[in-house]
Amino acid sequence: MRSKIFDDAELERLRRETIPSSNESAMAGDAAPHSTDQHPHVEAAMDLPVVVDSNDDEIVSHELEQMRSILEEAILKTRSTPLENRPRLPRIPLSKRNRAVVRALNPMLVTYLEASRDLCETDSILFGAAVAVCRIIGAKLPTVGRATTKTNAIPAWRKRIEDRIAKARALIGRLTSFRSGNNRPRIMRTVRMAFAGTNISLSQPDITQKLTERIDNLKQKIAAWGKRIRRFSEGSRRFNQNRLFQSDQKRLYKLLERPKVCGAGQGPDQADIIAFWRGLWSEPVNHSEGPWMEVVASQGVSVTPMDPITITPEDVAEAVRRAPNWKSPGLDGLHHYWLKGFVVCHAVLARQFQEALDQKSLPSLFTTGITHLVPKD
Repeated sequence: MRSKIFDDAELERLRRETIPSSNESAMAGDAAPHSTDQHPHVEAAMDLPVVVDSNDDEIVSHELEQMRSILEEAILKTRSTPLENRPRLPRIPLSKRNRAVVRALNPMLVTYLEASRDLCETDSILFGAAVAVCRIIGAKLPTVGRATTKTNAIPAWRKRIEDRIAKARALIGRLTSFRSGNNRPRIMRTVRMAFAGTNISLSQPDITQKLTERIDNLKQKIAAWGKRIRRFSEGSRRFNQNRLFQSDQKRLYKLLERPKVCGAGQGPDQADIIAFWRGLWSEPVNHSEGPWMEVVASQGVSVTPMDPITITPEDVAEAVRRAPNWKSPGLDGLHHYWLKGFVVCHAVLARQFQEALDQKSLPSLFTTGITHLVPKD
């Protein structure tokens, strides 16, 4: 017979505590709307720009202050860093959280952009803001001077095939040695293992023919295995090149410029190259223009001059909108994605581009580029 741990009175008391009565529920329902009056700071917190992503993370006031300090530190560091020493900005996922961080930094950039004097300073401010976003969301920034390429892992099936090829080549060597008359115990043991499970005896008269057939069979297997590896390597190389072309064309062109791709052989002398191009572009040449120049000049007199161009923030926004997000950047390393996200920079860029257009001069940042030679067959 089971013993009762609680008596009837104790069980009734526990039941009342666990299941509230209808009167208590009604009283709790009447008191619920008045609970907001006891916490007035809740309504004040609702006025902040709170954005919730899939992980239910929120951007609250203390996070905004932390973002502001990270932004200031990143901008100060970027201003003192040369272009060639800037880190490579990674491609960040287009998630709600990341977009919320970019939107939160927009009003913080107004103070820095208003004090910007030229396009170079604006570019450094935007790059610093991009670095700040990467640090806030936890994206990895490659260290300056460190290689960012990752070594490709070798598939397990390829390792197994390479092991088979190595064992087959070792077996071919020992079978060939035995056929040449080497009767050492290790060689004999390997040959017996190679013909194990067959009716072939090492003392039969046609053993030389059997050895030749066995060696040819192993060579055919090695050729088939090697062809499979080469077929995989070629397909993998094409796939990686196509993917790299979509993400970073500059790196693809650098890979294509390697000697093993462009072909073997000694290149031309650097002094000869400099002398050749200097003769075309550096030395002045006196040309004798024909009468057609006078005809063209007379026809151009009647051409109406073009109206002055006025660059507006809408023009900048439209130009940025049509640009791909992660197109290979220029010397500054700033992708179009950041120009789209930091919308407060459009007015500043329009004003500074207008000033550069009126002064008929652009900083070297916008007039210097990198030319990559593309090898063709």
